[in-house]
Amino acid sequence: MPADFWTGFATGLSLIVAIGSQNAFVLRQGIRREHVLPLVLFCALSDALLIMGGIGGAGVVIHGNDMLLTVTRFGGALFLAGYGALAARRAWRGSQLHVKDDGGTTLLRALTICFGFTFLNPHVYLDTVVLLGALANQRPDPGRWTFGWGACAASLCWFSALGFGARLLGPVFEHVSAWRVLDSSIALVMFLMAGLLVAG
Repeated sequence: MPADFWTGFATGLSLIVAIGSQNAFVLRQGIRREHVLPLVLFCALSDALLIMGGIGGAGVVIHGNDMLLTVTRFGGALFLAGYGALAARRAWRGSQLHVKDDGGTTLLRALTICFGFTFLNPHVYLDTVVLLGALANQRPDPGRWTFGWGACAASLCWFSALGFGARLLGPVFEHVSAWRVLDSSIALVMFLMAGLLVAG
């Protein structure tokens, strides 16, 4: 593989692995073994769309559009706070405690939630479209596209590992206390991310 590919892979991985709302949601669904493949593909394809869009020039448009970033920032904060409240309620009530099927989240609802975590977070645009787009465009053709494909590959590898690897934690999460700790942690991450978005 060309050096540009591996540079893009390492750069993309360093941005994607950071703890965030999207990762927390995929982890929870992976532990529950609910709709893992569709969610992994959705996250990876969304990242690929944003990364390639940034390389194609969308980063310049987004970076200069304060109105778009402001609307996304407050809309995303509200969405994150709402999901954080739901996670806090689950932690308090101890509901949905078993990995086995208990009539949990539908595929449509899971994808809708994941859509919100992905596209209502302005940090996603800044990391993928603006930052990765700018780094890629420092390279002449075809190097910038090779860099982009490396970043896309990093996203696919990470979300696959997160979603499908989470099932190894299944036996641990047969216990009420483990789900309460996870949901409390998710609620904390959501509230923290919402606060950071509002603070700008």
